[in-house]
Amino acid sequence: MGEPQNHADPAELRKFAALAARWWDAAGETRPLHDLNPVRVQWIAQQVPLRGARVLDAGCGGGLLSEALAARGARVTGIDLAPELIEVARLHLHESSLAVDYRVQSAAELARGEPAAFDAVCCMELLEHVPEPAALVRALAEALRPGGALVLSTLNRTPQAFAGAILGAEYLLRLLPRGTHRYARFIRPSELAALLRAAGLQLAALAGIGYEPFTRRAWIGTRVDINYLALARKPE
Repeated sequence: MGEPQNHADPAELRKFAALAARWWDAAGETRPLHDLNPVRVQWIAQQVPLRGARVLDAGCGGGLLSEALAARGARVTGIDLAPELIEVARLHLHESSLAVDYRVQSAAELARGEPAAFDAVCCMELLEHVPEPAALVRALAEALRPGGALVLSTLNRTPQAFAGAILGAEYLLRLLPRGTHRYARFIRPSELAALLRAAGLQLAALAGIGYEPFTRRAWIGTRVDINYLALARKPE
């Protein structure tokens, strides 16, 4: 789950590839992703018409979001740099009977080959795992058609996010493997807005994601101090 290829962090790729065999286990290490996925998809569907749209899922992992988008009628391409995850994503299509074009490919490579080809691009929980998020945002913007939408999910660099996403999720509750996140790579909304502007995109909406791990309840709210969603648009 690293993007783009020439800026990938090998340690991050190994970290997520190690989870491949258990990616679709809703009680395993990817449990928070399973719990957050429905509310993320619902929010995306409220911002972007999905039926018939060509949608890119960058850093798709084992395909949780890709399949959910395909189930809503989108024509989905899912890319990731971990071959183990793409293999798991492809195998799961035999269980879901959905259609997704999965590729071991970087966003930069895809954008060079198919510029302005996608109606929407989604990138969930990836920006905070790459050493050069600006390069990734540029590549995602290049893949978007004029008028298209980019939907991002990432973690805010706040004490609340450190306490919740690292101390709580990794060390106290052990919902995630230790070392999943690096606090220094968390991105404040103002910083993300600057990255989007530099890539020629306009920030259109922000929303917070709430999560209660004991009940496994997730919801969309207004607080963006931990995990948040951002919608940006490419001018016509």
